[in-house]
Amino acid sequence: MEKISQKDIDWLLNLKSEKGIDQSIREEKVKRLSLRRKLFKIVFSSLLIIGLGIIPFFILIRTAVFLNLEKDMNGWFALLVGILTSMGLLGLYVFFLFRKVKNKKLLAQFGFGGIATLVGGFCIYALLYLSSVNAKTEDVREVYRSLHPILRVSVATTTLAEKELVITDIKRTEEDYISWGLTPLESSMHYEQKDGFVHAVDLRTIGHSEFRNKMLEWSLKAMGLQIIRHVGTADHLHVALPNKQ
Repeated sequence: MEKISQKDIDWLLNLKSEKGIDQSIREEKVKRLSLRRKLFKIVFSSLLIIGLGIIPFFILIRTAVFLNLEKDMNGWFALLVGILTSMGLLGLYVFFLFRKVKNKKLLAQFGFGGIATLVGGFCIYALLYLSSVNAKTEDVREVYRSLHPILRVSVATTTLAEKELVITDIKRTEEDYISWGLTPLESSMHYEQKDGFVHAVDLRTIGHSEFRNKMLEWSLKAMGLQIIRHVGTADHLHVALPNKQ
């Protein structure tokens, strides 16, 4: 039987050591991959929750605008149908999340009550109140209720995703244009329209990134509203609810 030399022993020990190092490297790679997957799941879940939370209110506005403009429905009734549509979608959320609950009748009662409180409370708040954070001046806050109800809820819905949204202007008169040295516009949506409401609002874009401004513009367009970007020293987004054709 051949004797094992010290050289052979050292080679075996080195081989075992290399295997141990390789194993450690593989374990480290697995840990990093696992951490990346966890971070991805957290980010994805957060975005999904935010998206699912905003979508019902987006549907509310989109439905109201469509019914008001395309179906010639009164603004208040169109908004009511939009609210009911939003509540229906939130109801599906509730039934899906609590699908294992056996007492469906009790679930429906508490679910509907909670949803009605959430959506109804939000819309009442949106219709009656504008935070000073979202208004350029106190004058803007004073004329806020002269804005069309669909636009008021639209602005409030947008603030859910954009806390720094600022309304720079709502209501104007011909005298305002004259005082600014401008020729009065004959068909400005900033004038009080036949239905008694102002149909336009200006949103600040100065001081924000172009990416943010584009996202805001696309979001409002997706709601069915008319958007015009006015550039220059008074760069802003002109958001309007056109009169029914």
